[in-house]
Amino acid sequence: MTQAFVPRFRRPLVVLLCAQLLLTACGATEPPAVAGATRWPTPAPDSRLQVAQTVPNFEAPSATHCARPVQTYETPGMARVSEFRREPAGTDALKDYSLRRPVAPSVSAAKSMPAPAAEARADAAIAEVPPAPATPAAPAARISGGLQPPAQAPRPANEPVTAGMVDDNADFSEYLAFRGRTQVVHRERDISARYLLQVRDARGAVVPDAEVAVQAANGAAMWARTDAGGRAWLHPNAFDKAQSPVYEVTVRKNGRQSTAFLQRGQKNAIDVVLDGKGAVPARARLDLVFLIDATGSMDDEIAKLKTTLRTIADQVAKLPSRPDTCFGLVAYRDRTDEFLVRRHDFTNDLNAFQGVLDALRAAGGGDYPEAMNEALNETIHKMSWRGNGTTRLVVLLADAPPHLDYGGPHYDDDMVAALGKGIKVLSVGASGLDKQGEYIQRQIAQYTGGRFVFLTYREATNPASGPGTQTVHDVGNYSVQTLDKLIVRLVSEELGKLPAGG
Repeated sequence: MTQAFVPRFRRPLVVLLCAQLLLTACGATEPPAVAGATRWPTPAPDSRLQVAQTVPNFEAPSATHCARPVQTYETPGMARVSEFRREPAGTDALKDYSLRRPVAPSVSAAKSMPAPAAEARADAAIAEVPPAPATPAAPAARISGGLQPPAQAPRPANEPVTAGMVDDNADFSEYLAFRGRTQVVHRERDISARYLLQVRDARGAVVPDAEVAVQAANGAAMWARTDAGGRAWLHPNAFDKAQSPVYEVTVRKNGRQSTAFLQRGQKNAIDVVLDGKGAVPARARLDLVFLIDATGSMDDEIAKLKTTLRTIADQVAKLPSRPDTCFGLVAYRDRTDEFLVRRHDFTNDLNAFQGVLDALRAAGGGDYPEAMNEALNETIHKMSWRGNGTTRLVVLLADAPPHLDYGGPHYDDDMVAALGKGIKVLSVGASGLDKQGEYIQRQIAQYTGGRFVFLTYREATNPASGPGTQTVHDVGNYSVQTLDKLIVRLVSEELGKLPAGG
């Protein structure tokens, strides 16, 4: 089992923090410099066989490429697990849906296999374990949104899908007001205290994808990676309930390391300079995952995504940075369905990726909440995200909130882990998304530095009314584009933040 990590602080760090408090009281703003005072904390490694991962894991992305055929792994739903249990001992517990369709060995051989094959077997082992007993949920947990998904009228196949977007980090006060007036069941993370970190090199150029560790003297710690613009939003209350007065902020990349201090209540951004000139990659790298609710009510949205993926990919390829792009797909349903999560790992073969998307069908579901928790967990921890210098984005398309009454992973732990791995989530609210779903999708997007996108219609409450500018969501000051153009715009904005030459 994964153990919660508690950083060990050496005496110089405690001395530094105390000195900073003393200097602050006397009007000083810069901390004293002591060589070798910082120790980089290392979180516990991920446990692939852990049934319910509740401790965030910040293992750095490390894949070097995605030049591979599509590799597909499935966490079966209970219907398929029942089929597995009827099979004779020694037969495969996991059906391989890869385009290559190799014969999969038995689960018992998983420990001797290299990743990602061993990972697939680990998934199968997890699927074989009976579900954890449901944790007691507040009465409202099953009321929000109703027990059945809203009925949706089909739209013409050639009709465009329009969408709006809000940036809750850009209008943070309004986001806090939205949280205050929206009373729904959710996993709480206190983001009321928020600070901007900006990392640059000695020339003043932004430093993207730099590792960040934020530590308090009481042992509380968080991790982040800077985005393409060298920035990260830090929320100390989300990991430190004691609300320490000072935090040490350590940044490192490519062997360079620098330290600054965050004083609670400060108004200015935390500026960190990494000595030397950062290496700028010759070509931008983009890892793009589509995380999709594949239950029955999502049929229209999935059909439209199938027809627009090629357009999205072509437009992304033609961006000024000409990114080296890897595509991934994670689809999810619910426990009672054929599969819980089906993930297709990164590939640069767009034709093959289009093939797995074309094969995706919307089915199942039943009750309103779905297995978003489990799917987000696999997306963050089990996809082969590339390492240094990559822009990592998830487009989450869903029309329902996650089940909060399951005893499995939790979305708030994984949004925290996503920040530590440098993964931004663009949450897209599809037709029928209720208040609880909107609240949770906006939580995930805001914390990871992403945006909340929502479909719009001619009549806000009637998705069958066709494309338009109206929405039922609690948002304001938004413009409307077709969904494919909006996704390309957001990707372009991220890549446009990269330093010259990237």
